[in-house]
Amino acid sequence: MGSVTTKTHVNGLKFVEINTDLCFATIYLQGAQIDQFQPKGQQPLLWVSSADDYQPGNGIRGGIPICWPWFGQSQVEGFPQHGFARTTTWDLVSVKMVNQVAFVTMELNVKPEHRNFWPHETKLQVVFELGSKLKVSLTNTNLTDYPVSLTQALHTYFPTSDIHNTYVSGLAESQYIEFAKGPYAQNDDLVEFTRETDRVYTNLGAAQVITTPEGCIVVERENSQSAVLWNPWIDKSQRLSRFNDNDYLSMLCLEATNVLEDQVTLAAGASHTLTTTIYWQT
Repeated sequence: MGSVTTKTHVNGLKFVEINTDLCFATIYLQGAQIDQFQPKGQQPLLWVSSADDYQPGNGIRGGIPICWPWFGQSQVEGFPQHGFARTTTWDLVSVKMVNQVAFVTMELNVKPEHRNFWPHETKLQVVFELGSKLKVSLTNTNLTDYPVSLTQALHTYFPTSDIHNTYVSGLAESQYIEFAKGPYAQNDDLVEFTRETDRVYTNLGAAQVITTPEGCIVVERENSQSAVLWNPWIDKSQRLSRFNDNDYLSMLCLEATNVLEDQVTLAAGASHTLTTTIYWQT
C-alpha cells in the first residue's frame, strides 16, 4: 500500500509526502520543489545541504529547484536570480496513484507582484511521476496571441560521498560555455571535478551518467538540448548562502535546461514540456 499526505514543516512550509512500495519522497509547495527522493532499497537520488533551514521565501539549497522564466541572472537589473517560480507557492492540483506509482501535479499562477517580471499570460504546470525512477515534467503554455520566449532549468542536485571520485560521462561531441568564455568543444566523453565547474552545455545528447562511489545515476532529458554542470568547489562554497564550506565534496548539479540557443519560444497557444528522468543504473 502507498500513501500521499500533505504536511507542514515546523517553519510553516507545506509539503506533500509520498511513501509507497517503490519510493519515499517529499515535495514542497513553495517552488514546487522536490527535496527528497529515495527508491526503496536504494540510496537517495537527491542532495540537500544540512545548512538549509527551510525558511519561507528562500529556495531550498538542494533537491530540484525550478528556475523559471529565466535561468541565472536576468538581463534586467534587480530581477531575482533564476526567476521567481522557485520562491513562489504553487497550487496542488491533483494526486493520484497507479500501480504504486504516484503522480503529483502542481501549477503556478502568476501573482500581481510578479507582473513586473512576467507580464505574459502563460500556464505553468509540473508533474512529478514517482516510482522506482523520478520523472519531472515542466509544461509551459502560451495563452497570449503573440510569441513568448523564456529560459528554464530543473536545477537538480545529486549526492556523492566523494567528489574526487565522481565523474560525468555522455558529454562528447557537445560544446560548452564556462565563466562567460567559449564555446569550447567537449572532446572527451567524461568530466572529472578538480576545481570550480560551471559549464553550460549545448548540442548535448539526451542522457548522461554520473558515476559515484555509491553507483551510477542516469540523467535523461526530453525537449532539451542543453544542460548545466556545476560544482562550486572551495572558494565559492564559502560565499554561498545556506551551504556548508565543505558541501562541495558531497554534491554536484546536472540540470536539464532550455538555455542559450536552446531557449524556448512559444507561438501563440503553443506548449512545451521540459522533462528529466533520473534513476540508479542497475
